[in-house]
Amino acid sequence: MMQSQDAKSNYNVSLATLTTLFFMWGFITCMNDILIPHLKALFQLNYFQAMLVQFAFFGAYFIGSVIYFAVSYFSGDPINKIGYKGGIIIGLLISALGCLLFYPAEQMAVYPMFLLALFTLGLGFTLLQISANPYVAILGPPEGASSRLNLAQAFNSLGTTIAPVLGGYLIFEFFAEGGEITPDATKIPYLIFGLLFVLLAVFVRMIKLPRFQAEEVGGGKLGALAFPQLRGGVLGIFFYVGAEVAIGSLIISFISQPDVMGLDEQVGKNYLALYWGGAMIGRFLGSISLNDKLNATKKMSYMLVAAIAVFLVIYSIVNLSFEQIATFLIFIVLNFGAFAIGRSVAARALLVFALVNIGLILATVLGTGSWAMWTLLAVGLFNSIMWSNIFTLAITGLGPHTSQGASLLVMGILGGALIPLLQGWMADVIGLKPSFIIPAICYAYVAGYGLYCSRKLGKVTQSEPVAGGH
Repeated sequence: MMQSQDAKSNYNVSLATLTTLFFMWGFITCMNDILIPHLKALFQLNYFQAMLVQFAFFGAYFIGSVIYFAVSYFSGDPINKIGYKGGIIIGLLISALGCLLFYPAEQMAVYPMFLLALFTLGLGFTLLQISANPYVAILGPPEGASSRLNLAQAFNSLGTTIAPVLGGYLIFEFFAEGGEITPDATKIPYLIFGLLFVLLAVFVRMIKLPRFQAEEVGGGKLGALAFPQLRGGVLGIFFYVGAEVAIGSLIISFISQPDVMGLDEQVGKNYLALYWGGAMIGRFLGSISLNDKLNATKKMSYMLVAAIAVFLVIYSIVNLSFEQIATFLIFIVLNFGAFAIGRSVAARALLVFALVNIGLILATVLGTGSWAMWTLLAVGLFNSIMWSNIFTLAITGLGPHTSQGASLLVMGILGGALIPLLQGWMADVIGLKPSFIIPAICYAYVAGYGLYCSRKLGKVTQSEPVAGGH
């Protein structure tokens, strides 16, 4: 990508704006996990019907990316015509429209209208995925790109951590009428979110952002599909995103089960925040562990400080006592051990983390009480590096086909639409707890992909993380 002369100036305000965008991106996406138990109770839905929330939202990612890829293939890259800044603005406005559609959905009190609002919101986020990530990389010196991408991802995780607590409070408590679940509980919060997206679009329009030309693959060929690591990576993204979203969608329902914890939504939302907060801890630890410039002693010291600091941030966010979340520290230590075994090698770390998640889920399915809850929540810690590791491995060696391969990988987010739907159906048929075997199968594929890449690609490190994730 060719950077213009203007891009050499200081873009601290621009980076702060886009970091805010990543935060809201994560916040709104995680709000789906709050909407599912809310809409399930409001419309008396079974698990399969409730999971249409994720199907509508993440299905929009797939449809949007397919449309974008088709237009790029036949008519040239649309972002090259409207600019990345224009793409961000349009994505924000479409996202705002999706939020505002919650108002007529509430007025009509019809479930399909809520799904339409979520689908529209997902389309906006698709364009933001395509537009915002490259901007973060070019807002400053090239040698600092990795740190900026990690910063954006960390704030994305902060959004997913805060959303269950703040969003759950707004929907289940503040806007609830006498404790009763009503459609009004979503109207005002999403109107506020929509307004924030509009204001952010206006601000992005006003600030100065660099102009650059994206490279395109000519010849009208799908050259990226010739690489087996790319083809396997698309499925890797599909299964990873699907498993992560399915688990997050069902955590509140799971810990409300009498044989688990029997907690209501007001308390359950705080434990959901731990699931997504675990991903934030893992991402901070991963950015340190996978830094080749640090020796082993410094890595361990920095990781320890980061883990303590982020844990304290999460503790300050959730409405739980230290005794109620102290067990989570055991799994953070386990996360340290997994990083040590991974030894900064992307494929090996991916294999180890996926195998740990399989073990945690099996413990959840076979366990009861608090242990079943904690093993499921701990999966978030080991989801942390999966997006960036799969992405890095998948585009390794693609050369001029890298951009095309990246667009194909975005289509793998379809897993967030289909896997939760499949698990919802399984929960209705065989029960909620046994249905978690579906995410375990997903992680089995991710583990297999890590093993394949460790043999085919060798010791590929992750010194240059890729921004993104759901």
